[in-house]
Amino acid sequence: MKTTKSIIYLFVVSFVILIMSQFGCEEQNMSPRGLNPAWFQQPIWSNQPNARIAAQAPQVNRNRNNSVPRIKFEKVSHDFGRVSLGSNNFCEFKFTNTGDDILKINEVQETCDCTAFLLEKKEYAPDESGVVHVGYVADAKLGSIIEQLYVFSNDPSNPQVELVVKADHVSSVDFEPKKLDLMLMYENANCPKIIITSLDNQPFSITGFKSTGDCITANFNPSIKNTQFVIKPKVDLKKLELSMDGRFDINLSHPQCKTVTGTYSAPPRFIANPKTITINEAYPGEKIVKSVRIVSNYNEKFIIESLLSSKGIVKVIDQKAIPNGYELQLEITSPKTEEQTRTFTDIFGVNLQGIGTLRIDFKGFYGEAKSSRTSSRASTQGEVRGGVIINSP
Repeated sequence: MKTTKSIIYLFVVSFVILIMSQFGCEEQNMSPRGLNPAWFQQPIWSNQPNARIAAQAPQVNRNRNNSVPRIKFEKVSHDFGRVSLGSNNFCEFKFTNTGDDILKINEVQETCDCTAFLLEKKEYAPDESGVVHVGYVADAKLGSIIEQLYVFSNDPSNPQVELVVKADHVSSVDFEPKKLDLMLMYENANCPKIIITSLDNQPFSITGFKSTGDCITANFNPSIKNTQFVIKPKVDLKKLELSMDGRFDINLSHPQCKTVTGTYSAPPRFIANPKTITINEAYPGEKIVKSVRIVSNYNEKFIIESLLSSKGIVKVIDQKAIPNGYELQLEITSPKTEEQTRTFTDIFGVNLQGIGTLRIDFKGFYGEAKSSRTSSRASTQGEVRGGVIINSP
């Protein structure tokens, strides 16, 4: 008999422990998810409990008197106006249970990582009010921004309420020019000065300068603070030839703007037009004529030293001088092959004396054989695709 009572006692204790453990897991699921704890140290939230609501199945309360909860917000949209990039911004959405039954907030859902919310509790009696506290961080994108939060409750007539947060992201620091138009054959690549200005009159210092391929550098003193700086960038022309398009980042100590980013570009010394030649509906053994122009972007006089086809598919049949360059007539012979292949390729190199090699890519596509097809065709233009690579000699 004692043994039976002991077994029953152990069963009851085990059941209670199981229920408590499940309850504990449910409470754990309602803890903060993916939030920055520092946000909750702000004065506006410091006295509020950290009660974020986990997703639950919608609940609709209807008792015998058909009483229902009703959620009514004072406003469903808040416009922060102009805010600085990286700034923390706070607002409130106040609501009241205007129904005659308990209002239950089942879930509050944000749509991006830049918004977070805080809710005091989950249940509200009739005529009781509550607040959804919203924290918004202006991310790195300038311009007008709209974000949403969704409040899910057991209000049968309005189970999902959309809350809208608006802001116009502006930078606290401006700089000009935002794009550097560089020239390879000019001293210091003809690089202009960069003027950086604090728009809110808060002094700052320059703490770093980086560029693609380290082709652009600048001298600065991080211990000096001011509301405006004039930077004189230095351009490494050899490195610029390897990275003729890129970006530069200027790191700042401004509390609302840690980095400003611009771009730069420089036209290559020489270009091929077209840069890539594509042939469609070719036939094995067919000869196709294409014209290619090699031109200097800087009015340089140059000499074509040699021409080379990596697979022997391409050969030059004519060459004539044109303003700032040459026009080449190329004969392309599509390979004869027994393999079931749809394409053929080649790389054509134009060696410029004392400068390097200009590369032109070829790509051909075979078509279906026709007995009436002629053995050759001529074209004065190629299809432009791909790019140009300049290699050191």
